[in-house]
Amino acid sequence: MTPTNALATARTFLFVPGNRPERFEKAFQSGADAVVIDLEDSVPAAAKPTAREAIAQAWQGLRKYSIPLVIRINSADQVAGREDLEWLAELKAPDAVMVPKAESVEALSHVAASAPTAAILPLIESAAGYAALDSLAGAANVLRLVVGHIDFMADTGLQCSEGEPELMPLRFAVAMATRAHKLAPAVDGVTIDIANDELLRGDTRRALRLGFGGKLCIHPHQIAVVHESMSPSAAEVAWAERVLAADAASGGAAVQLDGRMVDLPVVLQARRTLARVGGRLAG
Repeated sequence: MTPTNALATARTFLFVPGNRPERFEKAFQSGADAVVIDLEDSVPAAAKPTAREAIAQAWQGLRKYSIPLVIRINSADQVAGREDLEWLAELKAPDAVMVPKAESVEALSHVAASAPTAAILPLIESAAGYAALDSLAGAANVLRLVVGHIDFMADTGLQCSEGEPELMPLRFAVAMATRAHKLAPAVDGVTIDIANDELLRGDTRRALRLGFGGKLCIHPHQIAVVHESMSPSAAEVAWAERVLAADAASGGAAVQLDGRMVDLPVVLQARRTLARVGGRLAG
């Protein structure tokens, strides 16, 4: 599988701080589908130069893994972000660049210029990013949209109740922009309570219902829970197999199954369900 295909179907993106090189290898051995080495929120301002040095020193060793390597830079509109882009231009490009607080195509174009072979993963984290969703989704090199709901809440003043229904318009808009521009399935934000597996399962299943195909993770423990939550149940698999069998027997014509009509949209749903069995989510 090529790095681009692996990124397009990755279910879990595990963050590791760029100033903690002792954690890099562990992150790549964690079982995550992709690793995001962070230069932004998890790295104090004074430590950003040393973080870049640590990443550069570890670079060749990290490239031996078949797991996609993503770098989250600082906002391209900030000094630290511009320094990140200059540094990236001198380094062999990662598989993808995650861009925080993405709000303009111009900012994404600067990323593409510094790392032209890297996929771009814009983080929608502000009202301005929400307003620019359509143009961001259509920008060059964008592979998947990513929801950064914690920063979005801080920017907009939203306060969420249980289940985060207040953020449904954001997630729905990201899902629709993804589909309209034929991007790989969107990636949902983090679950910050790393000890609450039930909350993580609920967050993951909500994302899946909205058509998302991945989730940001902040602890290795979360990876297995997300993977399990994105896998179809035995009952779902059995249903999908029966739908495809009925469709094959009817020669593609509409047919009834368990008192319900089975036509092309239902068949497509069944195929998507089976594509989730035992691995990466299909688009």
